[in-house]
Amino acid sequence: MANRGSGSKGSSSTETGLAKYFEFGKFKTSYRKEFIAGFTTFLAMAYILVVNPLILGDAGMDTGAVFTATAIAAIIGSLVMGLYARYPIALAPGMGLNAFFAYTVVIGSGIPWEQALGAVFISGVIFLILAFTGIREAIINAIPSSLKFGAAAGIGLFIAFIGMKNAGIIVANEATFVGLGDFNLDNKGTLLALFGIVVTVILMVRKIYGAIFYGIVITSIVGMIFSIVNTPDGVVDLPPDPTALFALFDHLFTADMWTLNMIVIIFTFLFVDFFDTAGTLFGVASQAGLIDKDDKLPRAGRALASDSIATIAGAVVGTSTTTSYIESSAGVAAGGRTGFTAVSTAFFFLLALFFFPLLSVVDGFVTAPALIIVGVLMASALKKIDWEQFDEALPAFIAVVAMPLTYSIANGIALGFILYPIIKIAKGEANKVHPVMYFLFVVFICYFVFLR
Repeated sequence: MANRGSGSKGSSSTETGLAKYFEFGKFKTSYRKEFIAGFTTFLAMAYILVVNPLILGDAGMDTGAVFTATAIAAIIGSLVMGLYARYPIALAPGMGLNAFFAYTVVIGSGIPWEQALGAVFISGVIFLILAFTGIREAIINAIPSSLKFGAAAGIGLFIAFIGMKNAGIIVANEATFVGLGDFNLDNKGTLLALFGIVVTVILMVRKIYGAIFYGIVITSIVGMIFSIVNTPDGVVDLPPDPTALFALFDHLFTADMWTLNMIVIIFTFLFVDFFDTAGTLFGVASQAGLIDKDDKLPRAGRALASDSIATIAGAVVGTSTTTSYIESSAGVAAGGRTGFTAVSTAFFFLLALFFFPLLSVVDGFVTAPALIIVGVLMASALKKIDWEQFDEALPAFIAVVAMPLTYSIANGIALGFILYPIIKIAKGEANKVHPVMYFLFVVFICYFVFLR
């Protein structure tokens, strides 16, 4: 006779409560498996609690408040995804999107962070509308795969570049624009970052779940031992007050929010989140064996809606775009199959709220390895570009290299979207370009002519 909690195939008829709602019997799982998977996912993505405040702090935002906002956004997003969409996918403020928010929108364009949060909020609302309409499929089909993968890889290079800059590995050079930093014993921060890279790489190649997070922890401890980073004043305390970031609605309905420049920024937030989420959903769902026989994603509308709700909530509490995390694959590998995995991850983010004193000592040297490693993971999208087709490869390549070289994700996307229709027309394949791409071509031309 099957044990009720065993998750065997025949146990579904005896399930009650949450086990029945999450279909433990169907997926042959249990509370224990899902809880462990949720903890594994948390460890794999917990680095965002340290990295996000530092990146958004560069934009002038209070790092303590951003820490709390990051955790709250992760809690809300993971709960909605787990309870509403019932996927084992956790959410948090996305890497790449936070870099775009801080370095391109706020620092590069001089837009106040409060107004930038408004752009994130609007992109989330648009995403929510698209999630419940057929427009979603139309947009996905309109953007060539080469540009989707190019955008992902370019963001990876941009993040890695920022990590190397923060570590002092790459420095400014008047003769060559950029150059290699000094690795002498006086540059203790740079040496600590190099140590962190080595440690994190070892953990990654050993396939240790939570390698990036553990790399941050080990590097922080070594930094404290050698007095390179500060020692924390405590371990547990009430989370920092996030209300300093509650300024979204003061800027949302002003004329400055609806300029051409802001529309391009809103579209970029939407574009990157849209395809990043779609890729993560299909990737993790495929790994978990959740894809239908027709290669369709069950409850796709709910999953995309969950992501957009998380983005809206994150903007309200004060953080950049919240998105589905590919690190959820670590939890799936640990046995997670249902939304209870995401619910468990939310629980651990709730606990993490009270450990800010311990995490607040982490600085740019300590987090640089995480940025570089995440950049490597995102750059893996390069292999999916069809390099044999020059008309596909060139726009993607320009998008990839333009992001780090112009220090702007938006510039890279814009250049790629401008080049693609031009090359297709020159090749005599104008009819193969979706009308949406021609519309975006005009938008980005206007962006460069009137705003650059």
